Amino acid sequence: MNLESKGFALFDTAIGACGIAWGPRGIAGVQLPESGEGATRERMRRRFAQWPEREPPPVVGPAIAGIRALLNGEPRDLAEIALDLEGVSEFHRRVYEIARRIPPGRTRTYGDIAAELGDKGLARAVGQALGLNPFAPVVPCHRVLAAGGQWGGFSAHGGAASKLRMLAIEGARPDSDSGHLF
Repeated sequence: MNLESKGFALFDTAIGACGIAWGPRGIAGVQLPESGEGATRERMRRRFAQWPEREPPPVVGPAIAGIRALLNGEPRDLAEIALDLEGVSEFHRRVYEIARRIPPGRTRTYGDIAAELGDKGLARAVGQALGLNPFAPVVPCHRVLAAGGQWGGFSAHGGAASKLRMLAIEGARPDSDSGHLF
């Protein structure tokens, strides 16, 4: 992605106003809706304090369209969106890479990702990495559950309820007997 300047913008989705920030190396951050547009804007201003709010350049348009489509229920993996991973640790990069391969409507557990990383004991570290995910839903941390399919935490506004809402939008369904998701 060749972008001439840094900036951020808000855009409407089916679940509320999201934020997106871009720079010369790609998308630098995505923000799921906060309690309202003003709260989302304030969160973006804190995260990208030196970056102006501006109209996104045309190259950011497909990322916005993809995120909107996903949050509107279209099965999108958003793998085509180039992310600027500067400042993201190698461990977090590996976790995010694995999470990005989870198809819409499907889930994995923190332990599954830890095992793929080579050490099931890393499940808590995987959860912490996803809790700091600066790219949700492009890095679909909402598709990662706790052991046994339990919902686990979700750092976006609304917590686990937002996670379940996003999974429902994607077509993942809870098991009515246990409350677990497949």
